[in-house]
Amino acid sequence: MSPSFAYRITKYDPADRDGHGRYNGTEDTVSDHGPVEAAYLEAIAAFARDSGTRRLEIREPELACQVNFGLEAPVDGHGLAGLFPPDLTGYHDGAEVPVPVALELVRAMLRDNGAWCRLEWRDTFTVHVGWDQYVYVGSDQPCDEAVARTREVGLFAEPITVSPYAADVEEPEVTQAADEDFWERVRAALASSRALLLEEAYLRNATRWHRLTEETLHTVRVALGPRALVTLWPDLTPDVDAVLAALPQDESVEFVWEAPDATIHHVTVDESDHRQLATLVAGSRAACVLPVSLDRHPPLFQAALPDSDGVLRARW
Repeated sequence: MSPSFAYRITKYDPADRDGHGRYNGTEDTVSDHGPVEAAYLEAIAAFARDSGTRRLEIREPELACQVNFGLEAPVDGHGLAGLFPPDLTGYHDGAEVPVPVALELVRAMLRDNGAWCRLEWRDTFTVHVGWDQYVYVGSDQPCDEAVARTREVGLFAEPITVSPYAADVEEPEVTQAADEDFWERVRAALASSRALLLEEAYLRNATRWHRLTEETLHTVRVALGPRALVTLWPDLTPDVDAVLAALPQDESVEFVWEAPDATIHHVTVDESDHRQLATLVAGSRAACVLPVSLDRHPPLFQAALPDSDGVLRARW
């Protein structure tokens, strides 16, 4: 359920829009890393105060992939350095952060540093950062003082019906929880196979890989990230040359390989990358090819981790 009141916060004067709502003024579409950016953060802080919000929940966090989110190049650490440890512990779906940390996340998103997430507090307050310095705030309060404060700092708070970045919770793609029944099915599959390949999506566009056996199942399971999406595939193949020779010529695929140090890596490739790929994975211990789309080639199992109370809240 979306908050009752929603606003589009921008530096773009509504007077400079045409009849279709397109902005025709002279403002740049990137952050100034200065006073205008600071005005955005002040406006959002004002809306949080009006809404009585002191903490926000991180939802659907992601990192930049091969295609960059915005116009500015991603930076080392995705703009999260100083907010979270290098391994990004604490940056996950459902994590709660105080408003000052949430504002720093907004700063990173305004700068297109490489991290993106929704910021929400139940059904009472939301902050969504869109393209081109558009920010959308939702509240269960009219926030008249925040609207006035936004004008004072030189920005515009325009009432809208709903944020275009509101999560679609009507038809989640993943409804299976990785509960005890799920892990029993995985354990049964391991009993008839020496190993399986476990893909752990702990953030969107961020994946860890594990070779799963009956002996390692518990260790891997307890180390999975909160609300991670877990996908099980057949094990890697030791004959790496055969896997390379069988690469399809007419589609992009995910190539997964185990390096000599036993770490597992992956990369998306098409036919133009095959020669470079062979050089990249030289000396690998095992490999496999996985589909980019699951529509035609579904995995063995797929589920999302529930919270400690057993409820599945991740929106994959």
